[in-house]
Amino acid sequence: MSEVPATKKTILHDLHVELGAKMVPFAGYDMPVQYPAGILKEHLHTRSSAGLFDVSHMGQLVISGDDPATAIEKLIPGDIQALAPGEMRYSFLTNKDGGILDDLIVTRREKDLFVVVNAACKEHDIALLEKGLTGKAEVRELKDRTLVALQGPKAVTVLSRYADEVKEMPFMTFREISLDGIPCFVTRSGYTGEDGYEISIPNEHAVSFCRKLLAEDEVAPIGLGARDSLRLEAGLCLYGHDLNEQTTPNSAGLLWAISKRRREEGGFPGSDVVQAQIASKPAMKRVGILPEGRAPAREHTEIADEAGNVIGEVTSGGYSPCLEAPIAMGYVPLAFSAVGTKINLLVRGKARVATVAKMPFVEQRYYRG
Repeated sequence: MSEVPATKKTILHDLHVELGAKMVPFAGYDMPVQYPAGILKEHLHTRSSAGLFDVSHMGQLVISGDDPATAIEKLIPGDIQALAPGEMRYSFLTNKDGGILDDLIVTRREKDLFVVVNAACKEHDIALLEKGLTGKAEVRELKDRTLVALQGPKAVTVLSRYADEVKEMPFMTFREISLDGIPCFVTRSGYTGEDGYEISIPNEHAVSFCRKLLAEDEVAPIGLGARDSLRLEAGLCLYGHDLNEQTTPNSAGLLWAISKRRREEGGFPGSDVVQAQIASKPAMKRVGILPEGRAPAREHTEIADEAGNVIGEVTSGGYSPCLEAPIAMGYVPLAFSAVGTKINLLVRGKARVATVAKMPFVEQRYYRG
């Protein structure tokens, strides 16, 4: 009988408990799903002020070698060679069928790449990268650093008190910055649709610095519950839900992440499938969905046409605190993907009317500079 692996704890675990967080297992870690304020208030606080998220369950990797940018392009479709030092790119690992094995963020630094991968896929990603980059580049996991996200319209106000230079960083850029005397990796990025930062902090300074951030009037701790509703409002995919090994970049609406050079040259796993779908269109497409009524349509809810034929499935769904209404996303055939198309959601055996909607549901407010 195999042993169940022990749940891991992040460096900030005891701080979460101290703050009254409800802890739940997530991707092998004991993580805060919400704090006493509750998911609704945490969500709205992030949209109006600044929220602090523990995202250190995710994998922080450094890929080094003679030419790591060229090497990693054999495994992902992102145009990493085109990045200048300090620039970042969203991309994904693909399989031979063009399916997405994980989505990730790649930052080009002066001499190496800084890569952040999802927690649930971390071990698989590291093994795949190590195998695929053998003889070309080395992969090292940064287990000595904690990753937090400071998100919301007042994130820049708060973080600039510790380093004025963060003000002018555009969205999707990286800098090594001293915050309160601590050497940090700072990116202007996040997963909420809001302006904000992700901050990689040496483990020994993580708790004390997060306490300082939380002591700022604008900042509140935010759990996984609000993180999920924020990203859904922003129309952002969650791996294992909206993306999986059968999902191609084309069907997921992520072709924008593949540059013209990479589309034409290929050279990444499944590039022939991706190129074929560019020419002929994929069979299914990810769309936004606005259900009628008040009840949310959850993941795995079947989508049907008006005749009752099942045509797709909801992959993420919930309540939008900003719209005060249910929202969802899912996959439907191309013939049903136009904004305004009426569809039915089969909830407890009953058909509920819904409409295909444009995403994001709530305006994204990244700082472009």
